[in-house]
Amino acid sequence: MQSAKPHIPGWVTFTGLAVVHLGALCAFIPGTFHWSALVVMVALYYVTGAWGITLGYHRLLTHRSLKVVKPVEYLAAILGTLALQGGPIEWISTHRAHHAHTDKEGDPHDINRGLLWSHFEWLYRPNEARLSPAEQARLAPDLAGDRFYQFLEKTYLLWTIVLGVALLALGGVSWLVWGVFVRIVLTYHITWLVNSAAHHSGYQSFRTGDKSTNNWWVAILAWGEGWHNNHHAFPFSARHGLRWFEFDATWWTIKVLAWLKLARDIKLPTPAMLQRLKLETQRFPVREQA
Repeated sequence: MQSAKPHIPGWVTFTGLAVVHLGALCAFIPGTFHWSALVVMVALYYVTGAWGITLGYHRLLTHRSLKVVKPVEYLAAILGTLALQGGPIEWISTHRAHHAHTDKEGDPHDINRGLLWSHFEWLYRPNEARLSPAEQARLAPDLAGDRFYQFLEKTYLLWTIVLGVALLALGGVSWLVWGVFVRIVLTYHITWLVNSAAHHSGYQSFRTGDKSTNNWWVAILAWGEGWHNNHHAFPFSARHGLRWFEFDATWWTIKVLAWLKLARDIKLPTPAMLQRLKLETQRFPVREQA
């Protein structure tokens, strides 16, 4: 798949990533650590990573695995922008391209080009599979035609700047370093591990025709996203951990939202779907019901 030049040049992306990582290294400067800063970092890591990226950007907006009331959807999208992984239209369209061309030409982070490539090099090195704004709109028309998501796409960087200023005012440099830079770097690499490690090591439960794997430690770090072979077998599923031991923290969040009547139309694979793709060499049974 050939694409036009992305709207953000690779050198700009590389510079931005370098600045964020250098900012995180400031955590080693004496005086920049306080326990309150660690608490702020963990809290923001949860709401921007678990709610913003995993639930919001991924399961809700990319795959439409469930529906939630609009205030929850918009809040999750705003939290996703605070992870500084791009605006919702760019992020969702890129991930949809990954599913359309998994581990072959057209996959923006094809694992066949190497572990480092799939982890982060694809973001800034010449990459013919990166999407132009027109291709992003084509792959995510549900967001590209929504004025709220158009606004978030244009302002996603501003949200993190405002958060950084607020943290600096409330808690000083330590809150800024840990609440913005350390937290963003942590969330970056955990998200990227789903693209790299979960296409490199682990086990497969289902026939998917790609290299996606179920990786337990990535699942723990990424709120259930590491059960990646399950996800590629059933991209529409709101639940990724399908065996009794495959703990999926985001699935339990969805269950709570459903109990609170904030989520509905939750999609899951049927027993027939599970059986059709199931590999015969499994040692553990796959759960067939929610």
